Parts: sequence; structure tokens; C-alpha cells
Amino acid sequence: MNNDFHAYFKTGIVHFMAFPQIVSDSAKTEPTVRQIAVDDYFEVIEMTLIEEDEIRKKVKGILECASMEVVFGAQPVLLRQNLNINDENDTVREKSVSVLKQCVDQAYEIGATGLSFLSGKFNKERLEHAFELLVESTEEICKYAREKGNMMIELEVFDHEIDKKSLIGPVELAEKFGKRIREKYDNFGLLIDLSHLPLLKEKPSETIPRLKDFLTHIHIGNCLLSDRNSPVYGDYHPRFGYPGSENDVAELTEFLQVLVNTGFFNKKTRPIVSFEIKPAPGEHSEIIIANAKRTLNRAWLGVK
Repeated sequence: MNNDFHAYFKTGIVHFMAFPQIVSDSAKTEPTVRQIAVDDYFEVIEMTLIEEDEIRKKVKGILECASMEVVFGAQPVLLRQNLNINDENDTVREKSVSVLKQCVDQAYEIGATGLSFLSGKFNKERLEHAFELLVESTEEICKYAREKGNMMIELEVFDHEIDKKSLIGPVELAEKFGKRIREKYDNFGLLIDLSHLPLLKEKPSETIPRLKDFLTHIHIGNCLLSDRNSPVYGDYHPRFGYPGSENDVAELTEFLQVLVNTGFFNKKTRPIVSFEIKPAPGEHSEIIIANAKRTLNRAWLGVK
């Protein structure tokens, strides 16, 4: 492989995860976006909802000036409001879809090329019905986005039983879901995250080949399962190599190698591979970002 991975994919970062302080202090959104914009390691930034018009305009200007691609993450919006687009309660589901449409609107406003979201809760007894409701809601969002432009709508595959407990979910359901939505909408794709595979008890060599026809976006991160009392237990996304955690250089190398072997990386289209990492208590965003960059640099050296 070419030693420069930028030839094969665009490197991104999930802004709202790397800088979680913006959730409680929106005034920190602009300066933290600037920190990423001046770092040419990154071509892509993943933003979420910005309530204030003035901050949103400034952020859009920064990213246009920096020539960065933007994608929109609606996951925090759904999670914070406890929304569920496959809820059996029609009122809850309709509100959830409406909020996602508002996210699509803002994503287009800031120039985003894609929007990612997550499915609602897994309910074993009502699995098939919830699946059909998820299909219906997702098709509505894909249609809405396509009527406004060419934005990709991407469902992120989350854990099934431990943390977010999302319907999608295990590779069997993710594969089935990808096939169903792609029958009608080519502006749909799946997003998988290295950090979610241990939570799902799945391996890259098993999951990626089955989902390769629907994969459009990748997150790389870490999780911790070894200690339920840890402050970063579950789907927290600690830095790579965090004590007791699941992912470091070796695991990222394996993950990237499977993506190479299945033909995911493409020099013409260069898909997005974004860090999704969050500082643990007492840690600093700038340092864990440096950790992530070093980890990817080292991992790529092992890819053949």
C-alpha cells in the first residue's frame, strides 16, 4: 500500500465527541472548530446541531475558508431528546422523524455532504415490527433529503445489548436493513465504527465483508468492557490504548486491513474515515487527538 493513507480515504474527526464541552457551553464551538480547521491532517469534520444562528454562520465560514468537508451527526440530537424513529408510539416516531428532517435542513445549511443517525431501541419481542417501522422512517428521511439535494443518509451501526441498545445492531440485521433501503434509495449507506464491534461481539473479518455493499462511512475509536465501574465503560469512546480497553494499534491495523481486502478504499472517491474519541475525566482533547493521529499513523504502517 501507498504509505500515505490520504490517497485512499479522507481523514475526519467527530467534533462533538472530541470536544464534549460544547454540549454545555456553545460558546466553545467556534474556537474548537478552529483548532481542527488549522490542522491539515483532517479533511473532514463531523458536526452536530448548532442552535445559535450566529455561531452556525461563523462555523460555516471557518470550514469553507479551510476547504473542509462537513458531515452532520444527528445521533446526539436523538439521544439527548430520547427520540426513537422506530418507536411503536406514532407520536414519538413522528416527532423523531420531524427532528431528523430539521437536522437535514441544518445539514444542508452548513454545506454537509452527509447525515448520520442511529436506530431506536431494540425490543426482542417486537423485533420485526420495529424493523418495519425503522424502514418506513428511514425511507421518509432519504426521500426528504433527496428532494433537497444529493446528501447521503447514513445509519450508524450501534451496540445491541450493552450501552445504546439499538435495533441496528447485529450484522444480520444491519445487512438486511441495508438491502431493504437500497432497493429504493441510493442516497443511503451504513456507517460502522471500530469501537462498536467489541460491544456487538463481532470481528472486522466477519462484519465488513457482509456489509461492504452498503458501507459508505467509517468511524474508528475504542471502547472498554473489562470493568463496569470504569468511568469510560461501554460506548464512551476513550482514547486508543486506554488501560483495560479493547482497541489500540493492532486492532486498528486489523480493521484497516479488512477494509483494504474488501475494496472499501478507493483512490477516486476516497471515503471518510473519522476518529470518534472522547477525553476521559482529567484528560485533554488536544492530547487524545494527537494520540489518535499517532495510532492511525502506526496502524497504517502494518497494512499490506
